[in-house]
Amino acid sequence: MKRPIEKIKVKGRFLGVFVLIIIQFLVGFIHIFLGSILLLGIYSSPIVLSSTPQMVYSLYTLIYGILVAIFTYLFWKEKRIGWIGTAAISIFIIIVDILAIFDLLNFLSIPKMAGLGEIPYSLFVLFYLFEDHIRLQYKIEF
Repeated sequence: MKRPIEKIKVKGRFLGVFVLIIIQFLVGFIHIFLGSILLLGIYSSPIVLSSTPQMVYSLYTLIYGILVAIFTYLFWKEKRIGWIGTAAISIFIIIVDILAIFDLLNFLSIPKMAGLGEIPYSLFVLFYLFEDHIRLQYKIEF
């Protein structure tokens, strides 16, 4: 009889969840920092102030960072909405980055090169979130 493999846990959470949370917090705080810096740069320069694409991208980056940080915190607290929010953000990023790469509906002024890193990372996050033991932990059923 084959014994099931026990999942490694850190602070009562699966190791993968623990690592994902650390990375997601980093992603969130980096985007909050960059979005804030970009916004400050826009408002400090009268030439760039009239540039709507830069302002839209700065706000998008800041809001994205805040949402990632909030949903990551909720995910850490093992709230179902944390799982749902993290999955929704990952799906949104994949769609928006694909549209940006092909110059379709790039209203957020996302650089094409951003998708090269964000799409694989978001796919990795989604694949992990949809693992059976993770969905079970967060009471996600299909």
